This record gives sequence, C-alpha cells and structure tokens, in this order.
Amino acid sequence: MTSQSASTLRARLVDQAASDLEDNRRRQQELAEKIRMLKQEEALLVDILKLAERYEGLVEASPLPEQAQEEPVIAGTKSRRSSAPAAAGTPARRAAKTGKTTQAAAKGKSRQPLLGDLLMDLLGGHDEPRLAKELREELLEKHPDRSPTPQVVRNTLESLVAKGRIRRHKQQRSVMYTLAAKA
Repeated sequence: MTSQSASTLRARLVDQAASDLEDNRRRQQELAEKIRMLKQEEALLVDILKLAERYEGLVEASPLPEQAQEEPVIAGTKSRRSSAPAAAGTPARRAAKTGKTTQAAAKGKSRQPLLGDLLMDLLGGHDEPRLAKELREELLEKHPDRSPTPQVVRNTLESLVAKGRIRRHKQQRSVMYTLAAKA
C-alpha cells in the first residue's frame, strides 16, 4: 500500500468516525429529551392515579333522583316534588323523620344491575352470535321488571363494543354480538 492511499484511507476513517460521533451525540440528545418527556408524563399519570385513589372512597356515584311511581311527568310543568311538601310515606319524608339524608335512604335500596351487565350475562350463555332483537326478547323474558326499547338495547350493545367487552359481527344486513375473547 502506498503512503498516499494510506493517508486517504486514514482521512476517510477519521471523517467517518467524526460523523458517527456527531450522529451519536445528536441521537443521545433526542433520547434524553424523550426520557425527560416520558418522566413528565409518568409524573402526571402518577398524580392522576393518586387523585383517583384519594377520591375513590370519598366520592360515590351520586344516584339520580328517582321519580315516584304515582308522580307523572308532564312536559312544561314542574313536578310535585319541587313545589309541594313530601308526602308522609315517601322515602324523603321517612328519611327526614329518622334524621337520615335522602342519599342514605337511597343506599338502603337494592340497585338494579346495569343493562350492559345483564346483556353481557345473556351473551355469556350462548356460544353463537346473537341479534340485538333476540337479546332484548331474552332480557324481557328473564327480567320482566326491565323493559328497555330496542334502540336502548342496541345503543348499550354498541357501547360495550366500543369498550371492547363484546364483538360485533355483520352478516349481510344483520348485526350480531358475542362476548369478546378473554385475553
């Protein structure tokens, strides 16, 4: 090898090493910035988690006010509850007599399971996909106290699909549902 070719080779290797070092430094800076951003995100998520844990026990889902069965709602008019004193037999009146709050009186009542949970249970009883109409009919049969409209059943099923709890299957113009596979 001649001295000229050796010096040319050496110059190329030096240039390559300098270029590689510069690329490494730039990449280190990018990674350091990403690490800094991830640490900020982690801190934010930890704060959110701490807040959720702190308020988990304190804040329960406030129950919606229940309409008395004998109290019809007429559009454009106020309900009796807002203008007339509570009747002696209503939960609010009983709670007032005993010193309990309305919320405490409501806690004593057993809550109905959520429609989504009932539909999931019904789907769990079948291996094959089911139509929303079939699920609604089965729901009405097994839970006569519940009477959701077909649209409410479809909306609830689509909500469960969006949450990944059930799967949607389309067969021509029909939409059928099954439980999502457990991971």
